[in-house]
Amino acid sequence: MSESQAGKDDGGATLRGAEAMSVGQVAERGGVSVSALHFYERQGLIFSTRTAGNQRRYTRSVLRRVAVIRAAQRAGIPLSLVSTVFAELPRDGVPTQADWQRLSEHWQVELDARISALQKLRGSLGGCIGCGCLSLAECGFVNPGDLHSRKGPGARAFDGIKRDGTEQAR
Repeated sequence: MSESQAGKDDGGATLRGAEAMSVGQVAERGGVSVSALHFYERQGLIFSTRTAGNQRRYTRSVLRRVAVIRAAQRAGIPLSLVSTVFAELPRDGVPTQADWQRLSEHWQVELDARISALQKLRGSLGGCIGCGCLSLAECGFVNPGDLHSRKGPGARAFDGIKRDGTEQAR
């Protein structure tokens, strides 16, 4: 089967030759690596069909999904949330404006929480860097008496921010 011929996906839909794109073409057009596309496919974020020679073929609409994935990653949205939202979109074809509106509403809370956490981080780091101690473990400003170590390993100074951006009671 030639590259311009189409494969069938597990739903039985046929890709016409003009619509079928190779993994290399999608990678080039989408600005991602071939391995990233393979990863996105394993995660269920994008879908391909296979030719008789077992080569992947994608519909052109996958470029839109790849663009959304890249935008989400730049905004710090985890792929698990992208996957949850994509589950509501049509698998094949181009999502409608209403589909994209629902997607953006899902991410609004996530983005607001991230903005709040980053603002808290920015405000706290300025004071910490200004004191000159350079040690968050012993810092009397951000972590007096190393209280955060009792919460477990890793960065704990900014825990407690709920998804809606407000701080949880401690």
